[in-house]
Amino acid sequence: MTTISDAITVQMKEAMKSKDKVRLEALRGIKKVIIEAKTAKAANDELSDADIQKIIAKLAKQNRDSAKIFREQNRADLAEVEEAQAEVMETFLPEPLTEEKIEENVKAIIEKVGASSMADMGKVMGMASKEMAGQADGKVISGFVKKLLS
Repeated sequence: MTTISDAITVQMKEAMKSKDKVRLEALRGIKKVIIEAKTAKAANDELSDADIQKIIAKLAKQNRDSAKIFREQNRADLAEVEEAQAEVMETFLPEPLTEEKIEENVKAIIEKVGASSMADMGKVMGMASKEMAGQADGKVISGFVKKLLS
């Protein structure tokens, strides 16, 4: 069974051979952060695919946010690079959930936790963030939690 880390290494080699600079740069960025996470003090030198997906999701979101800022500053050239790199990163992530599926999951979590008011939002968000990690944006999840608890 190949891990995400192995797949990234293979794709880096392919990107080098095909001289795909944008793809290579995105993959190198992912690899760098994975290595840093593995060598961090508290790490045990191994990361699960779920951990790697969290890292990739965070990186992709950073690229999307940067692209948005570049677009606001009329720097389409820089925005396109950031968006292309984000697309490369997102190929390693699970399929994002639809809004209907997110709402369904949040309803199920609210029932499971027994939440009834906004005071229980922390419990619901904690569980929802874990269950839907990499598949849904935290802001979207939070929006549904607020809507359903109020």
